[in-house]
Amino acid sequence: MGAVGLVLGGALSVQFGSAVAALLFPHTGVAGAVTLRLTIGALLMLSVCRPRLRGHDRADWASVVAFGLALAGMNSIFYQAIERIPLGPAVTLEVLGPLALSVFTARRLAAWGWAGLALAGVALLGQGGFDRLDPLGAALALAAGAMWAAYIVCSARVGGRFPRADGLALALTVAALVTLPIGLAGAGSRLWHPAVLGLGTGLAVLASVLPYTLELLALRRLPTATFAVLMSLGPAIAAVAGYLVLGQELRAVEIVAIGLVIAASVGAVRAGGKRADEAVGPVAEGPDGQLSAAAARPAARR
Repeated sequence: MGAVGLVLGGALSVQFGSAVAALLFPHTGVAGAVTLRLTIGALLMLSVCRPRLRGHDRADWASVVAFGLALAGMNSIFYQAIERIPLGPAVTLEVLGPLALSVFTARRLAAWGWAGLALAGVALLGQGGFDRLDPLGAALALAAGAMWAAYIVCSARVGGRFPRADGLALALTVAALVTLPIGLAGAGSRLWHPAVLGLGTGLAVLASVLPYTLELLALRRLPTATFAVLMSLGPAIAAVAGYLVLGQELRAVEIVAIGLVIAASVGAVRAGGKRADEAVGPVAEGPDGQLSAAAARPAARR
């Protein structure tokens, strides 16, 4: 498989993983789905990476804890959003967080122009009223975007302190420990039902393990800017996944709005260029299994 195929495969895996999460909601609730995704993902990553626990100072562990909290918050808030609004618009609103980070780190006039295009896309998405999308769901998607931006910054710091994917494995463990009590309180014994565990394992693989592996391989072959442009297709892929798996149809105006946000992400990446990469830091894997569309950061996230 070529490098472009690896990137697109990772993006497909992430977005279809989000669709699988939505299928879990009726059985486990949002908190239960988040718990399954993070706990199983953490166990898989720990078994593969086997990170060293010794030789790290207090600052290293503080970075891991901050990364884990960002990861838990991003997943929890995003899943709350896609319980209320379709997957495509949710990802479109969420990607504004990384896009804003890219614009601020680029410090170029052209980047602000692309930000304006993204805002036009959001305005178009809300044409006819955000009530169709559910105002709370839209607000949660935007909040998840802010957490995604925080996640990117934290992942860069952890990536500079821990080798390979050790920092991600440890951060996933922190996120799992934070969300586990909430998931158990909400779903209880339903989490251990064989069918639910099967879906949860599929979610963890699709949203974390598989995307991370594919993206890591791709980043060894592609420039990070090219990688980021490809990852900007996330909202479109999410819309397709929502339609195929969840039967979520979009209006023509919403499809155009998603296209505007994608174009803005691509433009912001090109406007930021090398400066954006340097501002955010070294490439590091991350939530929910996906790279930031704006900062080219793998985010084993959704």
